Amino acid sequence: MKIHIKNMVCPRCVMAVRAILENIGLHPIHIGLGEVELEENDISEIKSQLKQELQSIGFDLLDDKNSRTIEKIKNLITDLIQTKNNRLEITLSDHLSMESNRDYSQLSNLFSEVEGITIEKYYILQKIEKVKELLIYDELSLSEIAFQLNYSSVAYLSNQFKKVTGMTPSHFKNLKENKRKALDKI
Repeated sequence: MKIHIKNMVCPRCVMAVRAILENIGLHPIHIGLGEVELEENDISEIKSQLKQELQSIGFDLLDDKNSRTIEKIKNLITDLIQTKNNRLEITLSDHLSMESNRDYSQLSNLFSEVEGITIEKYYILQKIEKVKELLIYDELSLSEIAFQLNYSSVAYLSNQFKKVTGMTPSHFKNLKENKRKALDKI
């Protein structure tokens, strides 16, 4: 049986969900971002307990198809930026269409209608959060960050960063308090 879980954005999320599932006596076969395959065929008796346990640490069960589709889009974008350094051989729209087996215009309309922003805007916000993270780590220069995240130039990264945050990357880097957002809050 497959179940879908909202707000899983990192390997630690996978570990946390695994612990919850095993604690309540379920047997996961595979756990990925937003999706879990269980040995069990029916969890109706413990579904409310599972939902409550998941919600206690910021996750939630996704029951309807549209919610699962939106969560899949978010997870694909997060995975692309966080683990694949924004490297694609095809366009983002083609990538999302192929991975979800749906037409991009359907995905785009659904995402915009439910989330209130476009997929492209969400993608840019995720990229900027990754830039903030890398700036805070202070291990890479701005040109190395631009290269790592597949920006065409440092100027393009800087312009996009300023448009989203209202400040330049160097100004952000010099701030004492970090203004990063949790990935599930974007």
